[in-house]
This record gives sequence, C-alpha cells and structure tokens, in this order.
Amino acid sequence: MIVGIDLGTTNSAIACFRDGAPQLIPNALGDLLTPSAVSLGKDGALLVGLAARERQSTHPEATATAFKRHMGTRKRYTLGRRAYSAEDLSALVLASLKADAERFTGEKVTGAVITVPAYFNDQQRKATRRAGELAGLKVERLVNEPTAAALAYGIHERGDREPFLVFDLGGGTFDVSIVEVFDGVIEVRASAGDNRLGGEDFNDVMARIARAAIDPEEKLAARGKESLFHEVLRAAAERSRRALSEAEEASFEIVWEGQAYGHRISAAAFDEAVEPLLQRMRDPVLRSLRDSNIAVGGLSDVVMVGGATRMPAVRRAVTRMFGRFPNHSLHPDHAVALGAAVQAGLKARDAALDEIRLTDVCPFTLGIDTAMRDPAGRMVSGVFAPIIERNTVVPASRMHRFQTMIDQQKQVEINIFQGEARDVSENVHLGQVQVPVPPRPAGEVAVDVRFSYDASGLLEVDVNVPMSGLARQVVISSGDGGDSPEEIEARRAALAELKVHPRDEAVNAATLARAERCYENFLGDRRQHIGEMILAFEAVLERQEPHAIDDLRQQVEAALDLLEGERFL
Repeated sequence: MIVGIDLGTTNSAIACFRDGAPQLIPNALGDLLTPSAVSLGKDGALLVGLAARERQSTHPEATATAFKRHMGTRKRYTLGRRAYSAEDLSALVLASLKADAERFTGEKVTGAVITVPAYFNDQQRKATRRAGELAGLKVERLVNEPTAAALAYGIHERGDREPFLVFDLGGGTFDVSIVEVFDGVIEVRASAGDNRLGGEDFNDVMARIARAAIDPEEKLAARGKESLFHEVLRAAAERSRRALSEAEEASFEIVWEGQAYGHRISAAAFDEAVEPLLQRMRDPVLRSLRDSNIAVGGLSDVVMVGGATRMPAVRRAVTRMFGRFPNHSLHPDHAVALGAAVQAGLKARDAALDEIRLTDVCPFTLGIDTAMRDPAGRMVSGVFAPIIERNTVVPASRMHRFQTMIDQQKQVEINIFQGEARDVSENVHLGQVQVPVPPRPAGEVAVDVRFSYDASGLLEVDVNVPMSGLARQVVISSGDGGDSPEEIEARRAALAELKVHPRDEAVNAATLARAERCYENFLGDRRQHIGEMILAFEAVLERQEPHAIDDLRQQVEAALDLLEGERFL
C-alpha cells in the first residue's frame, strides 16, 4: 500500500486512497492529526506525538518540536545524551504514522508520497527523503504542499477551472501556488513561499504581548529557567491564539512557580501586533502572480488551507489582498494529506484516477556559475546564469550556449547551483562537471549546457563542445541514493524525450515554415507584418517557455489564416 503523508511543522497526518476517494487514517489515539513532536521519557524511551507535545512545557530540555524548519541544516537537538538532526526526528514521526496506518488498515505500507513546502530547496528535499528512508518507507515522490491541496480541491471540483490560487499557511511555513484544472490535468502555473513564516510566529507574537503585561521587567524566570518559562508562555499563547479565532477577546493564563498570572488580549491588539507578519504574506503572493503572468482579476478562486488560516486576522488580510472572500471548502488541516493520498493513488494507478494527471513546477531557478567582463574590461566571476528558471513546468529541458573567456583555455568547469541570487555564493551548490575544450582565443569556443529536470528532482546536466564533439554529463538526484538504478534509468529515458529545442518541434517548425511561405507570397505591408511575426516567434522559441510559445503560435496561425483567407478576386 502506498500512503500519502503531510509531514507538518506542528502536526502531521497520513491518508490512503481507497474505494475511489482519499481517506484520512487515525492514529492510535483515534486522532486524525499527530503532533510533530518527540520527547525523551523518564525511562529513556522516545515518545512521539501527543505524549511528546504534552511534555513540551514541563520538560523542554527533553522535547523537540518545530524541527521541520531546520530540515537540511546542521542544527542538532539534544535529548538526553544523544543529539538528533531534524531528519532523525522527522523519521520518528514518519515511523509512528506508518505504524498507525498498518494497524488501521491491516496492510503493509510499502511506499509513501510525502509533502514538502513548495519553497524547500534541494538540501531540504533530500533531508525529507532521507527521513522517509530512515522510517522504513520507500519515498515514491515528494509533492509540494499547495500542489497536494490543489489535488484535493481538483478532485473535489471535477470540472475545468480558471486559474485559482492555493494559500497555504501552516504551523511553520507559508506557500502559495497558482493552479489550473483542465481536461483532467491539474497544472501548477507558479509557486512561491516563505519557509520561516507560520502559525508558530503568530504564537510568538502572542507570547510577547502577554509577557510585556505580566512580566514587564522580565524577572519572573530565574537564571537557568528561561527556556522552561518560554515554553510555558508558548503553550499558553497557542491556546489564546486559537481562542481569538472565535472571540473578540481571549484570556492568557499561566501558572509559574505556584503563582497564577493572567492577561486579557483583544483581537484588535493582536491584529495590530501581527501586521508585520501579514505584510510578509504579500511578497510570495505577488511573485506567484508575476511568474504566472496572471492578474488577481484572472483568478477564479482563492483556496485557503493550513491550520493557521483559521485566524480571522489572516482571513481579513487575504480578503483585502484579493478583494474577495477566500474559499474555505477544504478542511485546513486535512487538505494536504488528502491530496498526498490522491497522488499515492496516482502512483498506485488506481482506476478511479485514470483521467487525472498532475504537472508541477521547478520551485527554484537552476543555473551555473559564469564570469563576465565589466565596463572597464575586468573579469567578474561568480555570476549566476539561469538555465531553468523558477516556476518552469516540469519535466523540462533547456539549453543555453556559453563561450570561453580566457585565451588558450583548455578546460571548462561547470558549477551547478539552485537559487535566485545573482551572486552564486548565496545559492545552493548542487554539483560540478568538467569538460576539455580546444585551446583557442577567448570567445571562439562555444559550450552548450543543457539542463533536464523532472518532478521528482532528478537533474541531468549535459555539457557539449560543438567544435570538438566532446561531451560530458552529470546526474543529480534529490533521492540521494534512495532510488534504484532501474528507476533512475526510467526517469532519464523520460527526460531524453524532452531534449529537443522548441524550434525543432514539429508543430513549431510547421508554423515557421508556413509563415516563411506566406512571406514569399505577399508584398508590401503584409510581407513586413509577416516578417515581424516571424521575428517575434523565433524570439519566443529561443526563450523556451512553453506557455508563451503556445500562445504566440496560436496568434501567428490565426493571423496567417486571416491573411490567406482574404479574397482578391
């Protein structure tokens, strides 16, 4: 059985696809959500889930939460005498979910689709895969969280839809995706996000408001007890924040060293205090709209998912941002897990999903380290050259040509990066490939670099020197060794079919040939107009952007239909 797992910052959930629909699986306590928490008990045993979270405010030194935020980093959590990485702790949560699923269904879990924030980079995705493997799971695929929510929404609303936006604010991360559903295809047009923005940050604001009132001089926590006091405040802050979702005022109450402390917090005061967090939501939204080239008015819906979207302050901010009320038809805590289960059903080739296909996008730009000359002629190295830009629909293959910059250069070293910064040192280094080049004057030797990338994070880099015919290739997989050679080979074979430049694709070549024929057949203004269309179409083909190519090709064909349909007799 293949399951779908929402590995969340605050809570996690597991689901399967049965009887034609996704179904959430309860844990051993009968709950559909399992807290993403791990704690070391008095007897030395590791506790996972609710039992661990209950110890957070009493035994903070022995409890770890919100570790998802540090996936792919070197941060360590010390529980007792042992240090754990974020992926180690995530593996314990995943193993607990796996056991729950096997106990509930009576079937062995053989694989899992695990969701990740859309803006997780390569290192964070590799860490998530490793966590799944440590938990004894074969990770069939990583799916972006808003994409999973869109799958749940797309199955719920079967008909074709104009582009809609999925607004996903969870416990620790914020993601936005613009999605379109047509002809059984769920296509992600763009994704953006903030991996450091979530419900936990709103809890911190609530805790600061309360502490300023009950402990203005910050003297309640004696030396050595600050960590414990912080966790007590944090637990109370979450309770108060949740209470404000249903009332205009909430009570913040704690008991510290035998003394009770309390403070009343109004919704208005909380809204004002979290305004900087609400403003941070705008940038990812604007970026996704820009990248998809879709205006707010072109969205058919704004779908809210993630537990933190229950906050009235967030809902009001989204309403102001889009000038409409958002859609709450999906359960905010369940949507991502249900969508992961749909993807699990697709992987298992469930008959109920035969007509559903999913496309996703590359979350970060992929490119190489290059050098260039400034106006004074000095060489500037470490300049990022994008090859596959963020929000390109995957699988995708793109090729760019570069030239040598040093006289008699004998070798080119291609360093591969992921990120958005112009300075490559600020991006994530993925790998390297070297290729010899004929020693010639600078600029005479061309080097073609092709990136081919699939939805599971397999990146194939082909470097070719046309002058010598020499070629080199490197394969970078986010699976980090978890995939079998046969699976890698199958994915590479699928990518090989994409390694055709758009200008060489039959449909585009046919349009160009027709336009050139019309150019020869017409004169004057009509001929000039056709020539301008050819130039524009060739420019779009060089950019290798499928949506732009399709749109302009249709316009060119329509214009040629009009010209050739004119009556001259």
